[in-house]
Amino acid sequence: MSSRLTPFILASAAKCIGCRACELACAAAHLQGGVSVGSLQGALSPRLYLTRAEDICVPVGCRHCEDAPCAAVCPNGAIQRTDSGVLVDEKICVGCKTCLAACPVGAMEMAQIWKNGRPALRRVVDPQNPDSYIIEPALLASKCDLCHERENGPACVEACPKDALTLVEPMKLKKRRNIEAVLALAGFNAHAGEEL
Repeated sequence: MSSRLTPFILASAAKCIGCRACELACAAAHLQGGVSVGSLQGALSPRLYLTRAEDICVPVGCRHCEDAPCAAVCPNGAIQRTDSGVLVDEKICVGCKTCLAACPVGAMEMAQIWKNGRPALRRVVDPQNPDSYIIEPALLASKCDLCHERENGPACVEACPKDALTLVEPMKLKKRRNIEAVLALAGFNAHAGEEL
């Protein structure tokens, strides 16, 4: 487990125009080779979701919680806190949906697995007849991973035309606020660089 504070993406409802550029950029950033985690409707699926409530819209994504309730409840240890954030190991996830119930912000999603452009299927025991099995879509936990393998960082932040998404690095933010507090105590306006 990492002791370093993990970055997270902060969304501004005041700036968001609901264009969905963040969702498209996120989905495109996570297409890899022949295997991808996508939605039940198709191979492209974002790991953050534009949510609307009355006249407000804002993308909701994983906050990479320090205590990570999703990781705490995962029976297989498929969700781990790392220096890159809270990540899902798709090789270990069995799609039990426990993390879905534990996420405090609703950022966890169950997503279809795609292999070579086709939805992957799995055999499971038929609950109506334990001596038989049924075929169902293979689902895995899916969430924001801060585009940890992407050189330029989170694709959603880069794609937003209104700068409604910001990658917040808690240690840098803390240091900046400490400096602003010291300057304010000394009688300087930290934003204007002038003495008060």
